[in-house]
Amino acid sequence: MRVRRTLERLVRAVASRPAVTLGIVLALALGGGALALRLTPNTNTDTFVSRSTATYQASLDDERHFGGDPVVILIREPLTDLVETKDLGVVSELEACLAGQVLVANQQLGAFTPAPAGTQEPYGGVRSPCGKLAAAQPAQVVYGPGTFLNRAVAAVNQEVLALENGATQAVNTARRNAYNLALGEHMSRTQALAEENAAGQLASQQQYEQLIQLYLNSGISGQPKIDDPQFIPEIVFDQTRGVNQPKSRFAYLFPTKDSALIQVRLKASLSASQQAQAISWIRQAVQMPMFRSAYGGTYTVSGVPVVTDDLAGTITGSIAGLLIAALVVMAVVLLLVFRSRLRLLPLAIALAAVGITFGVVFVLGGTLTMASIAVLPILIGLAVDYAVQFQARAEESSGDVARATIAAAPTIATAALATAAGFLALLLSPVPMVRGFGELLIVGIAIALACAISAGTAAMVIRRRVPVPRGGRDLGALGASARGAGEIVAEAGARIAGPLSAAARRAIAAATRRPGRVLAVGLVLAAAGWVADTQTSVQSDVTKLVPSSMPALQNLRTLEHVTGVSGEIDVVVHSRSVATPATIGWMLRYEDALLAHFGYVEAKGCARATLCPALSLPDLFCSGGQVAGSACKSLTTSAISSLLRAVPSYFSQAVITGDHHEATLAFGIRLMPLSRQQKVIDYMRSQLRPPPGVSAELAGLPVLAAQADASLSSSPRRLIMLLVGLAAVALVLLAVLRTAKRALVPLVPIVLATGWSSLILFATRIPLNPMSATLGALVIAISTEFSVLLSERYRAERRAGLDPARALARTYRLTGSAVLTSGITAIAGFGVLSLSSITMLRDFGLVTLIDLSVSLLGVLLVLPSVLAVSEGHDAWQGVRELPRRVAGWVPRRRRATVA
Repeated sequence: MRVRRTLERLVRAVASRPAVTLGIVLALALGGGALALRLTPNTNTDTFVSRSTATYQASLDDERHFGGDPVVILIREPLTDLVETKDLGVVSELEACLAGQVLVANQQLGAFTPAPAGTQEPYGGVRSPCGKLAAAQPAQVVYGPGTFLNRAVAAVNQEVLALENGATQAVNTARRNAYNLALGEHMSRTQALAEENAAGQLASQQQYEQLIQLYLNSGISGQPKIDDPQFIPEIVFDQTRGVNQPKSRFAYLFPTKDSALIQVRLKASLSASQQAQAISWIRQAVQMPMFRSAYGGTYTVSGVPVVTDDLAGTITGSIAGLLIAALVVMAVVLLLVFRSRLRLLPLAIALAAVGITFGVVFVLGGTLTMASIAVLPILIGLAVDYAVQFQARAEESSGDVARATIAAAPTIATAALATAAGFLALLLSPVPMVRGFGELLIVGIAIALACAISAGTAAMVIRRRVPVPRGGRDLGALGASARGAGEIVAEAGARIAGPLSAAARRAIAAATRRPGRVLAVGLVLAAAGWVADTQTSVQSDVTKLVPSSMPALQNLRTLEHVTGVSGEIDVVVHSRSVATPATIGWMLRYEDALLAHFGYVEAKGCARATLCPALSLPDLFCSGGQVAGSACKSLTTSAISSLLRAVPSYFSQAVITGDHHEATLAFGIRLMPLSRQQKVIDYMRSQLRPPPGVSAELAGLPVLAAQADASLSSSPRRLIMLLVGLAAVALVLLAVLRTAKRALVPLVPIVLATGWSSLILFATRIPLNPMSATLGALVIAISTEFSVLLSERYRAERRAGLDPARALARTYRLTGSAVLTSGITAIAGFGVLSLSSITMLRDFGLVTLIDLSVSLLGVLLVLPSVLAVSEGHDAWQGVRELPRRVAGWVPRRRRATVA
């Protein structure tokens, strides 16, 4: 009672000051809309995978230390032209530009090395893309052919210098020991010097022979240089695999004999706008004339970050287009089917609710996801429904608008509360984007109901106070035009609705004459749908849920086709020190075992293997760092330390942190269905048996995508969400309606509608995605709205003394007409989503359009059967007159009034 008295006071206050109320709502709507325009799109992986999962945390840690998913520059050029000509220098400078560096020649190391920061002007000047990248430093690490080969040359020369220095020290030690030994044997100083020279000559000869043998074993002749036509091919090519075929071990750099890759891992700390700006600079940098290939090579900028960046722009553009389209379609529907003077008032109220809702999202620090776009037609449809219901009740009564609003509010509020309860099931979704979708809808329902009560009542009060000119003469040409347009639209609506109304009346009459048969058929169809839901396929691969025409996506597919790899799985290794023989030895054994299990053979490369090697910590010790080519497994702690000191930090940071607490072991994974990808990941995880004191976890986008797919593919999880949604609706109805019978009557059509929607989804063969996987909860929520309104109106008519047949006839003629109007309007709004260029939204809109149409018609036809069963068969004596009595529940030609 307290709630009702509060509602009465609020409605009376609105009715007493309607202009002020409209002004407040309009101000809130405009302010909210202005804030909503400042919302930023969010296409990060945390919209698909929960932050609380161990996999996401491992991937986040991986990105924080080693950079995010790489922006990949695909170089299309024969490797012989790329690495054996001056193009290698061009590519080396391009990589330095992307890393925010400038290269200088190091004669001692025979390679190019980065100049100290700030000592050289960026390529192209400070205002060039290279200059901007140098100033912003968005890249965590950059590696490609130039960086790798310069490091290899420098590492070999550093080791040669170390060997030469060691030889010199050995000679000096032999000389010093011989001299001291001679003096110890009481030889003269002259004799001691002679012994010293003899020992020095012998040691020099021995060290020289050892160095010669090392050179012979390694194939090196002279000092290696970056432009050495013999040394560089020895590193890159494996002639046993074919002419000019690259070594399969370096597939992450040279996937084929006609292509190479530059990978730019951006810092995980970058904001969405900073990442977008960095990608823009990278695209501009590869187009700079100074980086143009002399042999016709081309650059293609790709990678998952590029796709998500372009998708963010697509989302921003889609919102405006879809909103305009939804408004136009809904306006046309309301003009066709809504019999009211203020036919577009519900749409205006819905717009206000949308503006305020998304303004609240901005205030709370939210962002726009692909699911946020789907909220628009749903929220507009629900807001239109509330406004239509209040407006229809007010126009039924010729008296006080406030009294009509107060009388209608409990039923409409109950339906809204039950609808919101149905959406609570979305909070159980494993996909954060879907959970946000549910939260936004629940908030939006409250705001839409408040707008319908306040702004709707105020507008109708003002409309009642304005006299209606007879015949519209006082409105002049504008009024005559409006009236003529209204009559044309009404006539068109009548022609459409006439046959539909007759068929609907006959169907409702049949439902009340044979309620058991109708319910049995509905139950069989619903059961078939529940079974079919377990066989519905799921698609959670983000690259297959975005517009296929996006150039960035086409480039990504080209990259996948060339490399045969769809992503990179990282094994993140933690320890007090990962730079130990035991840890590196385990990493090598784990890597070798996995590669062998999944079909990788060095001689054949990655052509048919499920997993391929990528840049990892062991590569710092096993890919040319030792002139003698000794096995990595024989490394000692001192050798590891010296080699890590020799590798430049800008390169080693790609695989090991500066404190040596964390390292990565990376694998490229081939294109495959996500279900199979999950099996690969499960096997990799099962083989993780690190030594004591060492921990290891799998990370990376393929791991996250497979996890999302597994969660969405879980039929038990979807069933749990469905049952929770139904339970939430049932509890709300039971709490508000107070009796089990009143709660059960509207619940039966809702339960059946969930099965019908699953059956339609299975029949259309449209795969589930993170959005359409929410369809069960959406069907529950929307069906609840319609079912509660109709059943409670029927109960009110029965309490007014009408017999069941007359009560049902009046219910469908009055509330049924409004329900159908709002239902068609909402369904039309969903249909607009099928026009979206975003695959996920298009499939969601198409499936929702079909399913909600079936659910609406199903509820309208099944509810009379449920009511008939609840009343008892004998109560329906007037059922044969029902077709005539329900005439008009499908909107027909409107009486001539001025809009």
